Order: sequence, then C-alpha cells, then structure tokens
Amino acid sequence: MQFDDDANLDTSEVRDVRGSRVPGGRATIGGGVVGLVGLLLALFLGVGPDQLGLSSGGEESAAQPSSVSEVQQSCRTGRDANTREDCRAVAVVNSVQDYWSGEFRQQGKRYTPAETYFFTGQIRTACGAATAAVGPFYCPGDQRVYLDLDFFDELRTKFGASGGPFAQAYVIAHEYGHHVQDLMGTLGRTQDGTTGENSSSVRVELQADCYAGVWAHHATTTPAESGKPLITELTPADIKDGLNAAAAVGDDRIQEEFQGKVTPETWTHGSSLQRQQWFDQGYRTGDPDRCNTFG
Repeated sequence: MQFDDDANLDTSEVRDVRGSRVPGGRATIGGGVVGLVGLLLALFLGVGPDQLGLSSGGEESAAQPSSVSEVQQSCRTGRDANTREDCRAVAVVNSVQDYWSGEFRQQGKRYTPAETYFFTGQIRTACGAATAAVGPFYCPGDQRVYLDLDFFDELRTKFGASGGPFAQAYVIAHEYGHHVQDLMGTLGRTQDGTTGENSSSVRVELQADCYAGVWAHHATTTPAESGKPLITELTPADIKDGLNAAAAVGDDRIQEEFQGKVTPETWTHGSSLQRQQWFDQGYRTGDPDRCNTFG
C-alpha cells in the first residue's frame, strides 16, 4: 500500500488526544458481568461502547486535543504516510472520506464528514466512557470514530492477523462504513440489541465490511483535493492482509480462541468466512448497492 509522496494530508479530519487527561476522572468499563471474555469479544466493536454495556452511562465530553497535536506536526504529506503509522491512518481517513463524499454526491446526497479521535488508555464519548480494550468503534451519538493505534499490534499478536498497512486500513474503512450507515439511517433502524447469526447486529457489521471493500475497490482512483488519488498502489498482498484481518475478528474464531467453543447464538459481528465474503463482495463489485446484507 503506497501513498503519493507529494500529496497533502488533511489533518483536520483527525483529533489527536493521545496522552491527554480525560475529563471527569477515571473511565469505567465492563465490570463483573462482562469479565475478561466479554472484553475480548468486545474488541473490534462496531459501534459505541454502550452497545455492550461498556459505558459509564450518560453523555460525556471527549478529551480535547493539545494546541499542536502530533499528527498536525508530523503528518503533512503522503511521504509521511508511507513512513509513520499515525500518518498512514490520517491518509486512510482522508481517502475513505474522499470516496464517500463523491459517492454521496453522485447519488444527490450530502456526505457529512466524521472526525477520527486517536486516543490512548481511555476516552469519554457521547456513547459513554471506553478504554482501549474496547477496540476501534464508531459512536453514532457524536458521529466520531475512536481509535487506539495500539489495537493494530493486538490484531496481530492476540488475534493472529498477518498485519500490514492494509489490515489497518480495513479496520478504519470498516468503522467509516458505520458512519455511512448512520447517515443513511441504517443504524437507527437496526440497533435492536439482538444477537445471533441472522441478527441485525451481525448484518450491520457485515455491511460495514462490504463498504470497506467498496472503498478499497476505488482507493487508487478516488481523487484527493489535488485531483490525483492519494493512494497510488494496492497490491494483491494488501488485499490478502485485509481479508486476513477480517477473518481474525470473526466471532467464531474469537470465541474458539478465548472461550473454547463457538456459540453462534451470541454472535454480534459474523463468522470469519462471512466477514471475508462480504469484504470481498464490496471489493470485487465496487458497488455499495451490492452490500445489502439485509436482503
């Protein structure tokens, strides 16, 4: 995965609050009911922490970025994205939002950008308080994506993903898939709290995987502000890393690894095979209309 060295990055789409003190004191998460297995199954959470009872309850204010954040100082061009993980994440956010902005415009709709918050340790959101153990998530309450970059190391070391830059890009694109669902009203219609192979929760997650694949299909042709694509190359090895990451966070694989058995009736994200299939569906077709997991 390569970025145009000379392209400018738009850091306004990212708020870097790593190392900031969270207002309101210590965040709470989980508790006795959730336990260790619950936290592990919550990793790679699709939407806000309140969906699994991981919030402190009530709306909270997020930590505020410092006057000059790390990404503002260091992430200026595609060359930076080719050498730094946090800058790469900024570039992926830019590319994903460039694509969806253009896609919405073609459909006669308006895309509302979402900010990504880089955080460490814990953060308070409109969906409640969360720690890094929750994994990346999208909060519909404030329409923001929250990301602890250390998750990408855990994706490889704890969940056995092969890693690589595009595995990280897949995760980010998946979370922005939830933002697209939010703008289209899908999230509001499907958050009924049910679980299982055919639940709304699983269908929402698989659709977000498909939307991530759609973006990947268009990633090297989506123009940035300069008129040229920000991403210049995606190789078959990159796509393989993305599919590998999708499999690594399948409900069946996580359950087998951490609780020793597979219980489909409690699935919230879908199996490894399903996640791969729907990402591939989006990548092959490049058509959001082919991402109807509810049909």
